[in-house]
Amino acid sequence: MRNIIYNYRKAFLSFTLIVAFAFTGCEEEFLDADPQSFFTPSNALNTPEGLNSLLSQAMRNLRAEFYGDGAPMITENIFSEVSVEGTTDKSGPAQDLNLLILPDANLNSANFNRIGWFWEEFYKGIKYANTVIGRLDDAEFESDSQKNDILGRALFHRAYRYYRLTQQFGDVPLILEEITSARLDFVTTARETILRKMQEDLNLAVPLVNAVANNGDINKDAVLHLLTKVNLALGDFDAAIASSTQIINGGTHSLTTDRFGIDAGNAAKDVTWDLHRVENKSIPGNTEGILVVIDRLGYEDNGDYPGGTSIQRQAVPLWWRFINTPDGQNGMSDAPGIDIDQVTAIGRGIGRNRGTHYSTKEIWKDANNDQRHKLGNWYDMEDLVYNAPSLQSSGNSYYGKNLELYLPNGTPLCSDTIRNWYGFPHYKFFVPDPLNVKPAGGHGDWYVYRVAETYLLRAEAYFWKGNLGAAADDINVVRRRAEADEITATDVDIAYILDERARELYYEEGRKTELTRIAYIFAKTGKAAYNGKTYSLDNFSTDNFWYDRIMEVTDFYNKGVKTIHGDEYTMSPYHVLWPIPASAINANTQGVINQNEGYPGAENNIPPLTTIPE
Repeated sequence: MRNIIYNYRKAFLSFTLIVAFAFTGCEEEFLDADPQSFFTPSNALNTPEGLNSLLSQAMRNLRAEFYGDGAPMITENIFSEVSVEGTTDKSGPAQDLNLLILPDANLNSANFNRIGWFWEEFYKGIKYANTVIGRLDDAEFESDSQKNDILGRALFHRAYRYYRLTQQFGDVPLILEEITSARLDFVTTARETILRKMQEDLNLAVPLVNAVANNGDINKDAVLHLLTKVNLALGDFDAAIASSTQIINGGTHSLTTDRFGIDAGNAAKDVTWDLHRVENKSIPGNTEGILVVIDRLGYEDNGDYPGGTSIQRQAVPLWWRFINTPDGQNGMSDAPGIDIDQVTAIGRGIGRNRGTHYSTKEIWKDANNDQRHKLGNWYDMEDLVYNAPSLQSSGNSYYGKNLELYLPNGTPLCSDTIRNWYGFPHYKFFVPDPLNVKPAGGHGDWYVYRVAETYLLRAEAYFWKGNLGAAADDINVVRRRAEADEITATDVDIAYILDERARELYYEEGRKTELTRIAYIFAKTGKAAYNGKTYSLDNFSTDNFWYDRIMEVTDFYNKGVKTIHGDEYTMSPYHVLWPIPASAINANTQGVINQNEGYPGAENNIPPLTTIPE
């Protein structure tokens, strides 16, 4: 494995030694009721080592989206068509969105949602990046290339956060400099104005950032990949094709098509399995991982930056109880070491990130030989077996047989099909967890960007340009690797592209971010969607493709579906944008941060800035 010079654990220790004493209040909210200064001693950040330590903190901040109990990634999923919040035994989880998603509600809790995490943590990342950019000229470097690489990576970190924030919240405050004293005068800048600035910054960063970086750090292809997303968000489709082509035709990464890594000698497995082994994600044989965040056993585990994926707990069904045999006996056990030990194989899930019928069934109707959905890589509940030791000891004939959901008369054998009964991609969710007898999903690296997504982004750009043949070619590159049937130009529309993204990138992409980006493109261009509708930016919060897509393909929201606790799944078009936390707006007494339409406080909005002040 390549040497990890700036891995997160070492970087955090280095950062602590260099500047921890100087960052008084740096873990408070950036736009808080009591804004904190960000002063540092003149000798703390005047070396490449000091600046790199701060960028490593930004990388550690980015990494945290994918880890821990109720990982923020789950909130991205449940505000899309691929997942819902499956915690059904209590009120609070984001299910009745019309009731619960409010600016002054709890917006940062594993038991509710993590909307507030994105606001707080992404502005922290912006703060780290701005500090590096602002202090670059105070430091002495070994070479211009060293200075350029640090600048380019800082520009990436700032653009990464603003790209996400503008798809999650829309118009937000644009902050481009280090803040060294308390401020209460933030203002909202228009989404497109922010994205234009990020496009400019990323174009500047492309030639600055090293083509090859240490594991877990930013490289040139990562900058180009993010630039492609920004280009698409702006409707600059030719630029999106150009930036993605630079990776595909001339980058240092390529689609992984051959067996490699820890299980390469296991003939029962395939390249899809290899690609998603956490042990393989950062090794030289993996050419596909453009940006991979690093997590290893022994990393710190605290509330802000947890270690461990916890993915088997979060996203695997709660399969181990509430499922009976057809003769009425308890059928399941999560005890480890029993004769049919399923908990060690798939983990002890709680069904928090509950895949929808769309993502677990509909998109796989024509899967055929698709590696991503074959038995061993993918599990449906019917692939599990009744394993309760009580069945074995009593000689029950159902012991060891595959699960059944209904009796012949239609009586369900599972008391909570929301939480307990859905399929899942085992090849992604299997993360060894030696610290827990009943695995929750242990430590391991995770993909942020992969070349497979680069192809799908370029395919989307070709679609918007009307070049459906080229779009099909790029989609087929990804499908061929999975041994899936190829498609033709006549198959290509935005629905198919979203389907393929769901097949390939489930629990990797920020799905709400990407779906909202596409909704904005429809509204900006006026292009008719596959549903025949056209959209406009003028009424984006009341009529948008994001909402129509979720209503069309999912089976939960606004259909009268209730949890066993009695909460109903509801959603409205204005949820296309999340509420700006009330704490940020209320504390900003000398300026105006706009609230998104549909939420209390939007009546106080003023026009956002459309230019960037000098």
